Amino acid sequence: MTDRLSTEVAIIGGGLGSVAAALALLQRGRRVVMTEEYAWLGGQLTSQAVPPDEHIWVEQFGVTARYRALREGIRRYYRDNYPLTDAARTDRELNPGRGRVSRLCHEPRVADAVITALLAPYRSTGRLTVLQPCVPLAAEVTDGVVRTVTVADPRTGAETVISAEFVLDGTETGDLLPLTGTEYVVGAEARADSGEPSAAEVADPSNVQSIAWCFAFDHVDGDHTIARPDDYDFWRSFELPYWGAPMLSFVAPNPRTLVPEARTMNVNPVDDHWGDPRFDPGDRDLWQFRRIAARQNFADGFYDSDIVLANWPQLDYVGGSIIDTDDRAVHLLAAKAQSRAYVYWLQTEAPRPDGGHGWPGLRLRGDLVGTTDGFAQAPYIRESRRIKALTTVREQDISIKARGYDGPARFDASVGVGMYRIDLHPSTGGDNYIDVECAPFEIPLGALVPAATQNLVPAAKNIGTTHITNGAYRLHPVEWNIGESAGELVAFCLESGLSPQQIATDDTLVERLQGRLTEAGVELHWPEIAGY
Repeated sequence: MTDRLSTEVAIIGGGLGSVAAALALLQRGRRVVMTEEYAWLGGQLTSQAVPPDEHIWVEQFGVTARYRALREGIRRYYRDNYPLTDAARTDRELNPGRGRVSRLCHEPRVADAVITALLAPYRSTGRLTVLQPCVPLAAEVTDGVVRTVTVADPRTGAETVISAEFVLDGTETGDLLPLTGTEYVVGAEARADSGEPSAAEVADPSNVQSIAWCFAFDHVDGDHTIARPDDYDFWRSFELPYWGAPMLSFVAPNPRTLVPEARTMNVNPVDDHWGDPRFDPGDRDLWQFRRIAARQNFADGFYDSDIVLANWPQLDYVGGSIIDTDDRAVHLLAAKAQSRAYVYWLQTEAPRPDGGHGWPGLRLRGDLVGTTDGFAQAPYIRESRRIKALTTVREQDISIKARGYDGPARFDASVGVGMYRIDLHPSTGGDNYIDVECAPFEIPLGALVPAATQNLVPAAKNIGTTHITNGAYRLHPVEWNIGESAGELVAFCLESGLSPQQIATDDTLVERLQGRLTEAGVELHWPEIAGY
């Protein structure tokens, strides 16, 4: 028997943008049904296990009030529950892992606990219903209006039909777009079509950024070596033509120069430092790069070892796309196999600073990412299907070089801000890194509005960007802002009885929406600062 649910808003996919959208809607008094494939809500921050990638001004400005509350909630969780040193406890900008990628590197399960707490009151009242695990199967659409979405439990096949006035696509790869007939683009556009300096000569829908299967580990006494993978010899010899060494090595191209460089891995270092990401991406030492627990922040003896989250260039899987392909399951298995082989290489063959090889004391920490095998619940997905939108953000809109100016990139009808370099990892089409200096940018309302489908709004990495500009709009605080603004837009639609298209094309209505966003703590513009 098929279950049926009726709600005001259905959010399909429980990623980071979905959580932000849900909070915005719920705090406006709306009823929401959310679905999620994995055990934790929060997508790239939780089930994919990636600490937040953020800009250098994050502690002062450039994120929404709700995102700031999430960050402070994570810090408060550590202060309330962990034996921090006095210095760490009183540090307003506590960085539990002292990782170099972010001012806030932390355990994924702490983010899960904070997200759970943020949503708990609304689940208790029944205004929020969360279906887990669930994946979308089908949709009923009439005259450009999504009437229902059918989701299913992948374990049992049990189906639920959700009817809603508005639907948000918060899936990691824009899964609702083909199901609803919403026009979309996937992969790389041709330069002749987008006009982007970094675009490919020929469009290629199968050319998307690599995915990576992350894992958490520490280093303690004993031999924690995993079983030798059956495909280890394949991965041990696998080398990309531009990489400079096999993938099972400490070598990877410098994203900004494309020159292969050897990284280091200094296990449990005594001293470390914070670099300026404008000049130093922070990935020279893999241990420190995304470390999520640094011993010096905690009481003596509390941790036997630092804890590190591996999301490194050597884990980037370029064997094929998982979008619009019959080989999705094959590529997902291969991505995890590449990471598993890298773990075994680290434990047995990796060159140590003392001249030896391998760290058998390296121990996978699946308990910290919610799995039994040590790897994240889900792969880290950098690129999605993208709607054909009223506004499409192109490289020449936000690239410092293309614009000839490093100040903020402004758009009419801004609904938020973001900042990250245009950062594309090696792709399934054979491209090396594409790394471009970027201006602090705004999120145009038109990028959240499909050209045709009337009541579907993207809430993740599926907005109106290109293959190139997705590289800047895909990171944690930007995805959160996209989701939050999508939720506020839909709340405004429900109150006014209007469609997103009607609001986005009326200056007076746009100003009213922007007023609501400002009231909610969404920053619409940057001060006059320079990008990097």
